[in-house]
Amino acid sequence: MPELILLVDDDRQILDGYRRSLRGEFLMDTVLSGQEALNLIESKGPYAVVISDMRMPGMDGIEFLRRVKSTAPDTVRIMLTGNADTETAIEAINEGSIFRFLIKPCSKEIIARTITAALVQHRLITAEKQLLEQTLSGCLQVLSEVLSLVNPAAFSRAERARRYIHHVVTAMKMGNPWQYEVAAILSQLGCVTLAPETIEAVYRGDALSE
Repeated sequence: MPELILLVDDDRQILDGYRRSLRGEFLMDTVLSGQEALNLIESKGPYAVVISDMRMPGMDGIEFLRRVKSTAPDTVRIMLTGNADTETAIEAINEGSIFRFLIKPCSKEIIARTITAALVQHRLITAEKQLLEQTLSGCLQVLSEVLSLVNPAAFSRAERARRYIHHVVTAMKMGNPWQYEVAAILSQLGCVTLAPETIEAVYRGDALSE
């Protein structure tokens, strides 16, 4: 997938300037408000990098990047502002987990280097996530095969739970759906230690012996 950059600033001239100077180097979208940016992230995202102005009407940069962190945690977030106030910088870093804090006016060279560094950071984040997902998925596959051999009834129940959860997570557009599917399978792994007839009795609702 192409790595998309989103620039958010209420000053159209600034956006046009960055678009002209960075054309050909990065794939970029530009919007004039935080809410418009959130709508675009939902419809077109995820974005690898989001760069936001600090002082915007309606929703400032701190609130916007905080919401980006919540909805798209893998997106690398950068604050761009003409206000060099230290407290503002600290609040932005704490609330939105800002990768970099840039002060206007920001030259083409500085912002290009910053975007490049942010893309490297995004690749590291996604590579680590993919490695974790693949490793867990491989382990899960082995455990599922063991469960299917030892206790087919428990395996069948786990598979049904996994399918249901996948459907719910997809419909609700929740992040990292594989985590929930892993949990569905793991929920039945304890059944490996139980006799199949005991599990079948539990599923039927029969009374168990002491």
